[in-house]
Amino acid sequence: MITVVSGLPRAGTSLMMQMLSAGGLTLLSDGQRAADANNPRGYFEWEPIKALPRNPACIAEAEGKVVKVISTLLLSLPAGFSYKVVFMERPLAEVVASQAAMLQKLGTQGAALPPRALEAALESHLKQVKAALRQRPEISVCWLEHHQVLLDPEAAAATVQKFLGVPLDLAAMSAQVDPALYRQRLPAKG
Repeated sequence: MITVVSGLPRAGTSLMMQMLSAGGLTLLSDGQRAADANNPRGYFEWEPIKALPRNPACIAEAEGKVVKVISTLLLSLPAGFSYKVVFMERPLAEVVASQAAMLQKLGTQGAALPPRALEAALESHLKQVKAALRQRPEISVCWLEHHQVLLDPEAAAATVQKFLGVPLDLAAMSAQVDPALYRQRLPAKG
């Protein structure tokens, strides 16, 4: 069994990794990408996972642990393991705004697409990922909305515990959520 945290970059994957660690699970993370202004509590990444399409055997190191696998690499998970994926979802306009803000802080260029075109490309990507995941019986998925995790961390922690089927420290998980770090939020509708 391998637990995977996935989603688009800037969708709350680092927050979920932080919550699972606080809950008592062991993360497969190397700390090579240091915390910064964009993720002040860290990224919780494992560098070898970026080579998953070329080296699918690397996933064996994640057995019994939690590893972050961004959505573009998710379909490279090899057969032969059971996966439980906690997939973080966030409104695409927020993802795009958050990615743009991060790139601006880093002083780097992003995609040469206007925001709406980038949102459409991300939407198409997510549809493909969801369709492909439905064809993989060894992969079960818990879909979590980023804003719901922030609004009700206790309920989110309980949902994840039920999905994973392991005891977790729900209070410690909930305590990791800092609403002040919810930036690039969409205006409330109403």
